[in-house]
Amino acid sequence: MKYRKLDSNGDYIFGQVAQNFYYDLDAVTQAINTRLKLLTAEWWEDITDGLPLFDKILTQRATPQGLKTVDMLIGERILGTLAVTGIRSVNSSFNKVSRLYSYSAEVSTIYGTINITEVLI
Repeated sequence: MKYRKLDSNGDYIFGQVAQNFYYDLDAVTQAINTRLKLLTAEWWEDITDGLPLFDKILTQRATPQGLKTVDMLIGERILGTLAVTGIRSVNSSFNKVSRLYSYSAEVSTIYGTINITEVLI
């Protein structure tokens, strides 16, 4: 798998030919992170693609069932990534004081295992 690198602003990197790309495990990591940052209806070419942050995630209550639903939605997004074969473990939490939800997962791919950490506010 080959995936173009992004700079700190999230823009494509150009000008260094092969050094502008991630390969294999790093490419899958970049693909997952990119898919988690794309929100539903944000991409004009397919408005059904994306993480349903506003319509399904932020509407959940901070209950165990609500957190399971958010975990499931993020997990579905990860599992839809090319070269991902499964999710081995998930750890999520919600801090009621800071109102910060954090999610981490150990993800199996055809190239090996990676750890993903994504924080949603």
